[in-house]
Amino acid sequence: MIDAEDPLLSIEKQCKLFSLSRASYYYEAAPESPRNLELMKLIDQIYTKRVYYGTRRIKIELEKLGHDVGRDLIRTLMQKMGIEAVYQKPKTTLCSSEHKVFPYLLRNVPITYCNQVWSSDITYIPMRSGFLYLVAIIDWFSRYVLAWKLSNSLDGIFCREALEEALRKGISPSIYNTDQGVQFTAKAFILLGAKKLHI
Repeated sequence: MIDAEDPLLSIEKQCKLFSLSRASYYYEAAPESPRNLELMKLIDQIYTKRVYYGTRRIKIELEKLGHDVGRDLIRTLMQKMGIEAVYQKPKTTLCSSEHKVFPYLLRNVPITYCNQVWSSDITYIPMRSGFLYLVAIIDWFSRYVLAWKLSNSLDGIFCREALEEALRKGISPSIYNTDQGVQFTAKAFILLGAKKLHI
């Protein structure tokens, strides 16, 4: 929304209007190294076939392909990709003490009409030079995608923008369901939901 060519407002003044630091405006994320991109592509292929593989098994598979990689790097790359081994755990979500834990409201609830339940989730899309993150909001009954946004980072801004876009249609759900991820339990997201969804 900032126009660097605006003849009346400097970039500094525009940043102040949006409560945005100039450093954030000029920030450009450093691209992943070619080696990390190659490893991420291979990790994605291994994970797609066996989603229950953790860092130990992925390390073994990468070694079979001729890549000597430590588990710490594999763990870091998997976190950047937003993936983790899928298996039963004693506790699947650990939240910051600053983030509220919300109850699950949909157990044994029949979904019978549009706008009864909306749901959001984030996934990643592998690209030639990194990853993009996609958040989508769908209506559970109709399976209609109400809004979606792409981002090159996992900050919560694109999740809030998707919710605002969905709500601009003039409708709102009885229940808005997400996981307990930090993007959805952050104060800024909760305040937006409280204001727009009349919670």
